[in-house]
Amino acid sequence: MRSASIAAALALAPWALCAEQRPLSNLSRPQRSADAPAYREELLGLHKSLVSIESITGNENEVGAFLVDYLTTKGYTADLQFVAPRGGTPEGRERFNVLAWHGGQRPNPRVVVSSHMDVVPPHIPYGIEHGAVTKDTVIKGRGSVDAKGSVAAMVVALDRLLAAEAVNGEDVMLLFVVGEEVSGDGMRAFSDSLAGMDPPPRFDAVIFGEPTENKLACGHKGGLFCDVTARGLPGHSGYPWLGKSANELMVRAMARILDADLGSTELFGNTTVNVGRFEGGVAANVIPEHAFVKMAARVAIGPEAEGAKIVRRKMQAIFDDIDDEAFTFDCTHGYGSVETNCNVPDFETVVVNYGTDIPILKGDHTRYLYGPGTILVAHGARENLTVGDLETAVEGYQKLILHALKQ
Repeated sequence: MRSASIAAALALAPWALCAEQRPLSNLSRPQRSADAPAYREELLGLHKSLVSIESITGNENEVGAFLVDYLTTKGYTADLQFVAPRGGTPEGRERFNVLAWHGGQRPNPRVVVSSHMDVVPPHIPYGIEHGAVTKDTVIKGRGSVDAKGSVAAMVVALDRLLAAEAVNGEDVMLLFVVGEEVSGDGMRAFSDSLAGMDPPPRFDAVIFGEPTENKLACGHKGGLFCDVTARGLPGHSGYPWLGKSANELMVRAMARILDADLGSTELFGNTTVNVGRFEGGVAANVIPEHAFVKMAARVAIGPEAEGAKIVRRKMQAIFDDIDDEAFTFDCTHGYGSVETNCNVPDFETVVVNYGTDIPILKGDHTRYLYGPGTILVAHGARENLTVGDLETAVEGYQKLILHALKQ
């Protein structure tokens, strides 16, 4: 553990002066009821503290420092893995992944349990329904589902297994990363660090926490994330034949792409495209010279290393067919469909359409994807889940950890 680094990070954390965000002492109503597990208060307190700390991508310092403090007071060894700042990182604040385990020196764990600390904007304060807390009580707030629900449930699940002496502390490592919501730079830093070790560690399994409705995912679609620019020739809108409309070119291209067969499979369905941002032109009576689109494809085809490249080639062919000189097509990153292990007893299964850090972490480990809440409310104004969702996840993560250790 790099104690000097941890101390410096904690010194930068204003949450440390705010009693409301301490993990266990701030719940204003009785937590125990007939259906309450013994860990309910611990779980809800941790979840509340995490959701209450704003951690939009780039600004994860406070939530990371909170987790380091929380885990070390519970007997974990914690290490900080620093990640480069990005837009949104306050001056003087470090970004870092949190690695934690029970034991002394950094172990070579058999199982890694991982989720992400960052969230999408805007920050939405924590809230919980009034009245006695039951399994049906609704909790809301940014990150309550994606993915601080997974973080809280993972910590409590491992705590319970350690307390019962059901696992060896050095066999399981917690890994909470930054940057998942934008580019995966936190997981990329972790993966790159492994490649630099001699010999590189080998994990039997990695359990990734994302909202899957507490079903075990058999995989998720890949992704392709691109910027498209169209260049035209400006002129008076009354004489369109004397110019070239960049907007018209872009509209025709996007319509073709949205209607095209970009690949499908029985497991993942169709490849879909979202035109997330469209800009072009300067005035209604001017033929637009420039048009710009940011787009994201959810890739239904594999293999993982090639699926996005196949989709990109199909899109490029459409641009070339419309105008082989007007378009610039740049993709920042992409990957094909991702398969994960869902052959575990007593779990319902699901396939999801969103992306994760799973393809970024290199290695031949078994991959599991599981977590509380539904993606259908994540990233939205009404992000929420129930107390029962969180408690079911604790039990699910315990089962997955034990299953992975037996393989």
